[in-house]
Amino acid sequence: MTMAKAMVVAGVMSGTSADGVDVSLCRIAPARSKGETPRVKLLGHAGFKYSKTVRAAVLAAMDAKAISVAELSRLNWRLGEIYADCVEKAAAKFGVKVGLVGCHGQTIHHQGAASRFLGSNVRCTWQMGEASVVAECLRVPVVSDFRPADMAAGGQGAPLVPMLDYVMFRSEKVSRVLQNLGGIGNLTAIPAGAGVDGVMAFDTGPGNMVIDGCMARLYGRGFDRGGAVARRGRVISAVIARVLEDGYFSALPPKSCGREEFGAGFVAEFIERCRKAGAKDADVVATATALTAESVVAGYRRFVWAHLGSAAPLAKTEFVVAGGGAKNASLMGMLRERLEPLGVKVRLMEELGVPAQAKEGVAFALLAWLTWFGLPGNVPSATGAARGAVLGKVSHG
Repeated sequence: MTMAKAMVVAGVMSGTSADGVDVSLCRIAPARSKGETPRVKLLGHAGFKYSKTVRAAVLAAMDAKAISVAELSRLNWRLGEIYADCVEKAAAKFGVKVGLVGCHGQTIHHQGAASRFLGSNVRCTWQMGEASVVAECLRVPVVSDFRPADMAAGGQGAPLVPMLDYVMFRSEKVSRVLQNLGGIGNLTAIPAGAGVDGVMAFDTGPGNMVIDGCMARLYGRGFDRGGAVARRGRVISAVIARVLEDGYFSALPPKSCGREEFGAGFVAEFIERCRKAGAKDADVVATATALTAESVVAGYRRFVWAHLGSAAPLAKTEFVVAGGGAKNASLMGMLRERLEPLGVKVRLMEELGVPAQAKEGVAFALLAWLTWFGLPGNVPSATGAARGAVLGKVSHG
C-alpha cells in the first residue's frame, strides 16, 4: 500500500436517468490525524448532456431485447470516448491538471439480490464505459467498475455514496439524512456523532425515473422542468397506496433497486393504473411525483426514524436533498409537507457547500482516491457486505 497523498481527482458519473455526464473535480488529501477522515474539496463541476442518439442507445441497452451484443460492445467503447472528452473539457474549464479519474460508468444492469442462474445463486452488475479508452485519451490512471468488489464480499454493490456522506457530512451535533434523487432515490442516515458502522443507507425506490418515463410517454419531453406539469395535476392517492404495497418498500435495508424494478415496464403499468382511476396526463405526472415523495417518507418512517432516535435521541435532524430531483419544486414541496411535521428540517445540498448535481461525481472521486491507495471504499452496514473492500479496477494511462 502506497502512503496516501493529496491528489486532484476527477469523478465521472452518469446515472440511471441516462441524461448525461457529470464531472466533479476534487482535491483529496489524507486525514490530518488518526481517527479523522480524508479531506475533500470540490474545485469545480461541469455537466454534459448526452446527444439524443447516445441517450437513445443507452436506454436501448437497458432493454436486453432491443440491442445486440455487437452494439453493446460498440457502446461501451463510445462511452469511454465520451467520458474522456467530458473530463478533458471540465479540466480545461477550471484550469486544473487531473492526476486520477474515478469513472462510475453507465449502469446497464444491476441485480443486487441473488437469483438462481445455471445452478448457482448469482448477483451481478454491469457499468459501461471502457476505462482503458479513458486512460489512454487522458494519459492518467482510471479507477472504474466499483460495484463488483462489494458484491463479491456479499454486498448489494449499492449504495456506494455513503462513504462520501460520512466523510463530508457527519456531525457531532446534528443527525443527517442525505437523500439523493437521481433516477433512483437513495438515502444515507448518519446519527449525530456516529462512527462509520452507525451509517444506514438504502435505495428508497424511484427518484426521477418514473416521473421522466411518464413525461416521455405523455408529453414527449425528457423531464418535468421545475415540476410544472405535476403542479397542474391531481394526485391519485389510491394508485400510490397500491404501488407501495410492493414488497420492495417494506423489505429491510440494506437493499437496492434500479431500472429493472422501475423502468419502462413499470411506467407503462403505472400509467394504466392511473388511467383506470380517471387520471388525465397531468394527473399521471403529479401521481408519479407524489410516489417518489411518499416512498422517500415511507423509508424514513419505517427504517430511519428509529435508527436516528436510538443513536442520538436529542439531536436535531436535517434532511438534505441532492440530485436532479432537487430542482423539481413540486417534488421538494411534497417532501417538505410530509417531513417538516415530523420535526425534520429539509435542506438542499448546496447549503452544505456541494451543488446537488456534483455530489455523486465527488463520491466516485473519493472512492477512486481510496482505491488508488489501497483503502476500503464501501460501507458494509449500507451494502450488506461481509467486510470493507477496496473497490474498482485500475487502468493505467
